[in-house]
Amino acid sequence: MCGRYAASRRPEDLAGLFEVEKWEPEETLAPDWNVAPTKSVHVVLERPLKDAADRRPVRQLRALRWGLVPSWARNPEGAARMINARAETVHEKPSFRSAFASRRCLLPADGYYEWVTGAQERELEEQGRRKRTRKQPYFVTPVDGSVMAMAGLYEFWRDPTLPPDHPQAWWATCSVITTEAHSEPFAATGAAKEPGPRSLAEIHPRMPLLLTPDRWSAWLDPANTDVEALRGLLEPPPAGLLRAHPVATAVSDVRNNGPELLTELPAPEEATLF
Repeated sequence: MCGRYAASRRPEDLAGLFEVEKWEPEETLAPDWNVAPTKSVHVVLERPLKDAADRRPVRQLRALRWGLVPSWARNPEGAARMINARAETVHEKPSFRSAFASRRCLLPADGYYEWVTGAQERELEEQGRRKRTRKQPYFVTPVDGSVMAMAGLYEFWRDPTLPPDHPQAWWATCSVITTEAHSEPFAATGAAKEPGPRSLAEIHPRMPLLLTPDRWSAWLDPANTDVEALRGLLEPPPAGLLRAHPVATAVSDVRNNGPELLTELPAPEEATLF
């Protein structure tokens, strides 16, 4: 899954990388090293500009709320549960199939966090000596330090309790698509050390679906509505593009936010992880 990630790149850098034609300075978000559900996040999408005579799709960098609210929802209460959509079923699930057909986006990230329960912690839990196990967070990031482009969906929801001209009458929300995590061992040059997980699948069975640059245009194009062709774009990226390293448990508290959260530990904080 993807329940927390880091996004610290400047919008002007993202605009250049993703060949963005339009972004609004008032939607600029501060660097965030601990992005959590319901926060505003930068996404790249293509759609006509509002009130523009030219209705061609324009590639934009927008700020959307993470946690998709379907257009037909009565209220936004379930948004925090809609942060992820499974690649295997996204085309058929009622909450996502409409957005999958025509409202697709990319979510830029430095990397994402996952938590691993250590062997000693599991043993304490099994013995009934600990009700809440301590988990070691890992940061998963591109080996080459590039920006991670996570496949996503976006949707618009109208709040029926507010007048149409109210500034908060419309919600723009998004979700990250996930896929099965790679089971191939990390490259020898990676930073996963002993003891520790040796593949992404040993950290968590799911991972965000990352799209390589050659798929960006086809994925973002709202005119591309061929479901089977779109599903073909959801193939997992090649193995070997990502590395994982342990980070301080401070990231587990969403109130903590700063570049130090990405600092690689020489070893997991719990010495007996595996």
